[in-house]
Amino acid sequence: MPQASRAHLFYLEKQRRHKQTIAVFRILIIALFLVLWEVSANLGWIEAFIFSSPSRVVKTICHMCLDQSIFYHTGITLLETLVSFFLTILIGLLAAILLWCNETISEVAEPYLVILNSLPKSALAPLLIVWLGANMRTIIVAGISVAIFGMVLNLYTGFQETDKEKIKLIYTLQGSRKDVLFKIVLPGTIPLFISILKVNIGLCLVGVIIGEFIGSRMGLGYLIIYGSQTFQLNLVITSIVILCVISLLLYLLLNILERKFRRTTKLV
Repeated sequence: MPQASRAHLFYLEKQRRHKQTIAVFRILIIALFLVLWEVSANLGWIEAFIFSSPSRVVKTICHMCLDQSIFYHTGITLLETLVSFFLTILIGLLAAILLWCNETISEVAEPYLVILNSLPKSALAPLLIVWLGANMRTIIVAGISVAIFGMVLNLYTGFQETDKEKIKLIYTLQGSRKDVLFKIVLPGTIPLFISILKVNIGLCLVGVIIGEFIGSRMGLGYLIIYGSQTFQLNLVITSIVILCVISLLLYLLLNILERKFRRTTKLV
């Protein structure tokens, strides 16, 4: 067997072992945390009524499964998050393209986008409730408001950093600005776009929960507020755990899409 082939196989084996090691350590960390949490609650090191425990969380989940409330509230939060996420993608992409196409608009709008992006979105939520009412539409707008401004700024910056030589080549070949956009700018920023999506899915979930805190009678955010007001802290912890699972699954889904895209580009 050629030396290069053996070296390549050794490298692949090393990478596989590295990934397995990382996965084992991740599982051990969460397992150790759960065991320590359960033991601490059972031995009285922490107050189980306040901090709950894994066994109490499991019992709460089973109870919520029996009355089907877990499916209803989780479904509502997931629906609001996905709708706000896809609307953020659409609006953010169109806005970034508009800024790239018109330099005057970008120069005028950029400081306002920076200000709105740095504004605490929890301060906007009460106003949104007053303006739009306490309904699902308001929750979706709250989710969009958390992610949209950062996405526009980051995506527009990525557009601006596109290889200038490739753009000159398009113009040299009598291409139009449309050709530059669809053949150079957008394809060249796909990795950045996917990275932005991985951040935005979490931001949209945060925005939705903020909206549910203030003006909703359904969803996991509502359960957290309701549980804290009625001292059902097992319900609060359970809702937080479900939120963690949702955010993890959404992140993994985008991660899978990113890997498929990278494999496709390698083949091309």
